[in-house]
Formats: sequence, structure tokens, C-alpha cells
Amino acid sequence: STPDGAARGRVALSGLLADALPAWKRLAASVERPDLVIEQGHVVVWESQETARKGMAAWSAADIGQTKLSPLDEPTLRRVGRQVSTPLAGGARFEGSAQVSDPGQALKLLGEAFEAAGGRRLTASVSRLAPSGRFAQIVLEGGERIAAGQILVTGGVGSGALMRSLGHVAPIIAERGYHLEGGAGDWVGLPPVVFEDRSLILTRFGDRLRAASFVEFCREGSPPDPMKWDRLRGHLDALGIKLHGQVAQWSGARPTLPDYLPAIGASTRADNLYYAFGHQHLGLTLAATTGEIVARLIAGQAPDLSAFDIDRFASGRGKTRTTA
Repeated sequence: STPDGAARGRVALSGLLADALPAWKRLAASVERPDLVIEQGHVVVWESQETARKGMAAWSAADIGQTKLSPLDEPTLRRVGRQVSTPLAGGARFEGSAQVSDPGQALKLLGEAFEAAGGRRLTASVSRLAPSGRFAQIVLEGGERIAAGQILVTGGVGSGALMRSLGHVAPIIAERGYHLEGGAGDWVGLPPVVFEDRSLILTRFGDRLRAASFVEFCREGSPPDPMKWDRLRGHLDALGIKLHGQVAQWSGARPTLPDYLPAIGASTRADNLYYAFGHQHLGLTLAATTGEIVARLIAGQAPDLSAFDIDRFASGRGKTRTTA
């Protein structure tokens, strides 16, 4: 969180984000479903003149990467306004951002493509990684060992324990998020809408509407806080937005490292071990480009990944000493 560290992190993360959307488009094209990626940007709205003025000024001064910012046009502001019962005072439009049309469908299609290419799935719980000479083996919960040509640790917040079992320092935490999702009903085909005064974002995925908010720093095994879902329902009620049919409530652990950069690289402790985790809020955003980077890494063709080396948290690297 020092100025120099933040500046280095911004450069490193910007490099990943620059290829996020092109990589997703390549991935969607590879399964012959370009419609998996919807490029319609997103909008931010405010409920008072004061927050609209401050919000627009803040976004105008912010680093928004490759996206473009403009005041929200009146027709779109009216379209959003017709969906809610609270008057809206203004908004902003971001162009150059996109969404996955249906995350579940994307997973299904990618799984089918994996199996069609000869891939085989083994679903099991891994308790640890164990050294075997200069290689690592997978140890399942029941004690069975699996020797693999290459191992990729990409298990979200659970990756930390696996990396630590082989001696790496991996200070990852669960930065939890919450959402509610139900039938979209009358919610029209708008791009994702951020109600910034409420830290609330509404995104339509097919016939489902998702309301998401909150950042909660916690331990991996901590139970979810039901009050967060209650607060989400309170915001939806205040806006006059109804989720139809069966409403699902979800809580998930965003895997976050202290410098907010992911860990991507090859292990210095096992010649067959690779890792890609710790993408905090950007897991879906950076999934496709991270996959391409890892494929090149295993083939010996990866770019410089020193900014994402997990050993940046180990002592003796000129960094702040960190204990797991």
C-alpha cells in the first residue's frame, strides 16, 4: 500500500486487464459461441444531484483503463428510471466493458470442449501437495497419491493451503461477496447498472437478474452473515425492484493477496507445479487471459511474470516479511 508499491501493482494489473476482453472473445470463438460475450458497456447512476456531481467528478479523474466515460444520455437514464421507484438525478456511461451472457452456460460449454479434446475429470478433495524429489504429487483426502506430469493450483482461496503445504508463503484471505439472484421479470435488456449511492450492481444473465454488493474481509471458513442478504433485500425494496420466482442467495470468497495482484507462475519448489490464483474481484474478468498465459507458461513461452511470482511474499526478496 505504499505509493511505489501501488504504482507497480497498477502497471502489472493494467497489463493483464488490457487483454481481458480480447481473450474472452477468443475463448468464446473457440467454442463457436461469440454470443457468450456481450459488449454493451455498463452504466452508473446516482440518486441525488450532490452525489451525481461528486461521482462524475471522481470517475472523470480516475484511471479507467481502456474504457471511455461520458455522461449518461437522457433516453438511457429514463429507461433505467422506469425500472425503479426512486428518482434518479444523473448517471455515467462506460463504453469498452463487457459481460459474460451466462456464466453457467460458459462453464458448461468449456467443460464439453475440454472433454471433446480428450480431457478427463476427476472430482475429489485434495488435502495437500507432497514433494517427490524435484516434483510434487497430489495427496487426496483419503491418502491416495496422484503423480501428474504437470499440476496447476488454481483453487481460489483454497490455493493458499495447498501452496503452503509445499513450503511456499501464500498469505491469501477470503474477501467475501454476497448476491441475490432471481427471475428478471420486467427488467429490460439494460447493460449492468451500478447504483453507486448504495454500492449495488444489477446484472441480467439470460432470464435471471443478479443483485450484488458488499466486501467483507473474513476467514475462509467463517459462516456467511445473513444480515448482508437482508440489507440487499432492503435496497431492492427501496428501489422497487422485485426478483421473481425462486430467489437464490449466494456468498463466495474472493481470493485476495495483500497487494491485490494474483499469483501466476511456476513453482521454485517443484518442477511440475504451476499456479494461478488470487484474482480478488477479477476472477471472471481475467479468467481467459490467465488461461492463455498459463498455457504459454507450461509450454515455456510465457511473458515476464515476476510481478505475480508467489515468492514475492517470502523473506529475503527485499519485501516486507509476511507470515502465513
